[in-house]
Amino acid sequence: MKHRYLMLAGVVATLGLGTACNNAEKEQKEEVEVKTDEFDYIAEQFADLQVLRYQAPGFEELSPQQKELLYYLYEAALCGRDIIYDQKYKHNLAIRKTLENIVSSYKGNKDTEDWKNFMTYVKRVWFSNGIHHHYSNMKFTPEIEKPIFAEYVAGSDASGFPMAVDSPEFASLVEIIFDPSIDPKIVNQAAGIDNVVGSANNFYEGVTQKEVEDYYAQFTEGKGAEIPEFGLNTKVIKEDGKIVEKTWKVGGMYTGAIEKIVYWLEKAIPLSETPEQKEALEKLVTYYRSGDVHDWDNYNMAWVKDINSQVDVVNGFIEVYLDAIGKKGSFESVVSFKDKKATEVIQAISHQAQWFEDNSPIMQDHKKAEVKGIEAKVITVVVESGDAAPSTPIGINLPNNNWVRQEKGSKSVSLGNIVHSYNEAKAKGSTLDEFGLNDTVINRIKEYGALSSDLHTDMHEVIGHASGKINQGIGTPDQTLKQYASCLEEARADLVALYFILDPKLVEIGVMPSLEVGKAEYDGYIMNGLMTQLTRIKLGDEIEEAHMRNRQLVAKWCFEKGKADNVIEFVKRDGKTFVKINDYDKLRVLFGDLLREIQRIKSEGDFKAGQELVENYGVKVDPELHKEVLERYAKLNLAPYSGFIQPKLVPVMEGDKIVDVKIEYPKDFTEQMMEYSKNYSLLPINN
Repeated sequence: MKHRYLMLAGVVATLGLGTACNNAEKEQKEEVEVKTDEFDYIAEQFADLQVLRYQAPGFEELSPQQKELLYYLYEAALCGRDIIYDQKYKHNLAIRKTLENIVSSYKGNKDTEDWKNFMTYVKRVWFSNGIHHHYSNMKFTPEIEKPIFAEYVAGSDASGFPMAVDSPEFASLVEIIFDPSIDPKIVNQAAGIDNVVGSANNFYEGVTQKEVEDYYAQFTEGKGAEIPEFGLNTKVIKEDGKIVEKTWKVGGMYTGAIEKIVYWLEKAIPLSETPEQKEALEKLVTYYRSGDVHDWDNYNMAWVKDINSQVDVVNGFIEVYLDAIGKKGSFESVVSFKDKKATEVIQAISHQAQWFEDNSPIMQDHKKAEVKGIEAKVITVVVESGDAAPSTPIGINLPNNNWVRQEKGSKSVSLGNIVHSYNEAKAKGSTLDEFGLNDTVINRIKEYGALSSDLHTDMHEVIGHASGKINQGIGTPDQTLKQYASCLEEARADLVALYFILDPKLVEIGVMPSLEVGKAEYDGYIMNGLMTQLTRIKLGDEIEEAHMRNRQLVAKWCFEKGKADNVIEFVKRDGKTFVKINDYDKLRVLFGDLLREIQRIKSEGDFKAGQELVENYGVKVDPELHKEVLERYAKLNLAPYSGFIQPKLVPVMEGDKIVDVKIEYPKDFTEQMMEYSKNYSLLPINN
């Protein structure tokens, strides 16, 4: 599971600020920057997006072997970039190649408002890995007219387009780009519809949700507890009236990219730091060659055992948020090394995992008698790819397979240098002064918000996702809770963190100075869940994204259930709405009550109760409040979403041997995206 960087606690300001500091569309020699004390964390801002940069402190101190290992894993990560585009939408690669050919070869006037708007669209496509918004899931279209686009096509190198510009296929592609009604939503989790047919992603074609569920039922019904994640790495289609799977593997779908991933992984294996790391990488290669999800479980079990290596990698088809019914894994990779000093704090929490489980407010029958193998650390990221870039998580807890987690354990990581970059960017400005209730709340969040956010993320990943158990005989959440599984799981992990962040145990183990830290988190979380996260959706829209649904569900449920005691209230001042928490201790009790119910829903597979929670509390938006929030936010000139330009690893060669690896920090988002497309376009437009 991934924990996205959101407006938690004092980090209401994650909506980083700043104005564009590059004209990214200008053709110029690539600028790079090595680590300095005056590092520019903010690169540019466009649409509702801000592009940031991050450093990898400590990279230079790694051994030559570790650097070379990281370089090979870096290449393996970037070789999977095309996959996420195709997974999100079957026309994405053709659209991206069309846009990039215009960017690189158009000879006309680029000093116009139309060209600026065109480049904004191109950069949005890069940022979202396709034509659907990376967070809202809604399709976006260019803010130029079709004749202008046609002019750009005519003025560009015709041989560089993925298809003939006078072909029906190209005309259809243009319609797809400009018509918002064609495949409008990449993930559609609405109740009462066919969520497979209603979603534009490329995981299914020609099949219904019932057909998919019936197909996978044959692999799971009546089987034992150790069930792999069937369907995680396949596309489901219908051929000659029969449902079949196209497996993502060497020799299968996406083979062009996967072969290259395997090539770089095999170069990395001899440089492994430990026998456990070597075994894990070998099993990852085995999985990519076979496409067998049993081999994926074998890899994950080996990966969990590798706790002594400093270098680490996440690489595979992992998170299922892009699939409305939670079966298909999106490609992602995160390459990193351990921040040994920062890891001490997160390990203080992981070492107490059994205490947290024993003292959780969930039902006794739903608790794990023995919490196994939780490894927690803070990492320094070197590169991210696929579904982890440019928009990135700040925390990761893997593996996702419930039986592997329960029997073999899990790894929880906090992406330390990513969080640092976010915090540096948000220091330029904040939504806190606009939406914070009063000086007490604002000052508490300013003093403790960064710490409370870090602790929330650590507990969400380390003890949240790793807690609780599913009752014997109950199916996996994708089977029982279906399209609501991801939202409910994120809510469950959030609630574990929220319940314990106001517990004196955290002061006792030395990870926070006082319970004021917990209050800061409560202030920020409720403010975000009830109000400020609404800046992320358009007026009139409902909430679609799983993490956003989770936060509103938690905040709105507690608001409703606490009305009798006035635990939370909306107050008006100078015509503006604010959120006020009147009783932090009672709010903690409410968090515990909701945690108990959501754990029961997961443990017992209670679809109806889960559906009612999400639909009643997580989806609908108060239009008047939403309008007010958007109007207030618009005056701040902020971007509600952030993502990153990636560092660049450059090998130092002596002959054909790598003797060192240097790290550079590119400044220009457009140049990096064009370089990636030049070096890592490994798939055809039709897969």
